[in-house]
Amino acid sequence: MLLDGLYIPLTTPFRRDGNVDQDALAANVRRYSLTPAAGLIVLGPTAEPTLLDENETREVLRLGAATASPQKLLIAGIARHSVYGALELAKCAAEYSYDAALVGIPTLPGGLRPLEMLTFFRAIADGSPLPMILLSTAERPLSAEAVAQLSSHANIVGLLAAHAIGEMVSGAAAIKREVTVTHVFTAVTKRMLRSSGTGLISPAGLGVAVADAAPVLRTRTKTVGFQVIAARSEELLDALESGAVGIAPAFAAAAPQACYEIYAAWKDEDHSLAAEKQQRITEAANLAETLGPGGLKFAADLNGYAGGFPRLPLLPPSGKQRAGLEGSIKLLHN
Repeated sequence: MLLDGLYIPLTTPFRRDGNVDQDALAANVRRYSLTPAAGLIVLGPTAEPTLLDENETREVLRLGAATASPQKLLIAGIARHSVYGALELAKCAAEYSYDAALVGIPTLPGGLRPLEMLTFFRAIADGSPLPMILLSTAERPLSAEAVAQLSSHANIVGLLAAHAIGEMVSGAAAIKREVTVTHVFTAVTKRMLRSSGTGLISPAGLGVAVADAAPVLRTRTKTVGFQVIAARSEELLDALESGAVGIAPAFAAAAPQACYEIYAAWKDEDHSLAAEKQQRITEAANLAETLGPGGLKFAADLNGYAGGFPRLPLLPPSGKQRAGLEGSIKLLHN
């Protein structure tokens, strides 16, 4: 599976009464599907996944897959404290034709000892019907040593990290794998494969059924390493230059185009433009992300996406914070 490009970590919009706003979520996914993003992350860390019950979790996964364009690679966050729980959610995501599962360190009393942590990830990778992407956040970071050990597992294909990108890439430098891509070297998704089948039609005047000339998906293979995606908004360019192949900043939920332009300029080897684009988002991204899901959602509202409310006990930004965000977001459009 190819992980190049921008990935948008979705937020979960809630209505004022605290219920999931399914219409708003679907509207966001449809709009994100029109952006140049390579894929979407559903129920990642910024989506308040631990505040959803089991039915809500599965419904959000279902809705994301049902609404997204087939060309968008879908990554399902499967945040669970146990191997069993994570595997059950991975199976659910696989039924909805997700392409990969995102797994981070669980929050348990006293934390996990090193061997327990490695066992957690390996056991999920052993049983998951989906390829697995490791998650390393500032709050629950994976060490470069742990990533190096886990990267050799055949079903662990990449890492979404907020720190030490260069170390993570170097530690897994020996890993080489063949992945299937389209004829223009973009990711092949499960839903693309599913929609490329053939059907039967009965042309007017013929009176017989013949095979429908459905588009044939042309593919080829590409050799990739252990693929690292950068999550820290203010260091996207540095991460790409340190070996990351993709970016997935939380701020992309509010400003996907502005984030994509950093990646596009880097891909075109225009360092000065990429640096300019990076600087352009830094202030707004820092402010929105510092305020948590409520800040990201308000920033999304300002850019025409359906942010909605965070779920209690999380709170929306104060009036002063909202004014600061409004000023920062306006700068993106100047």
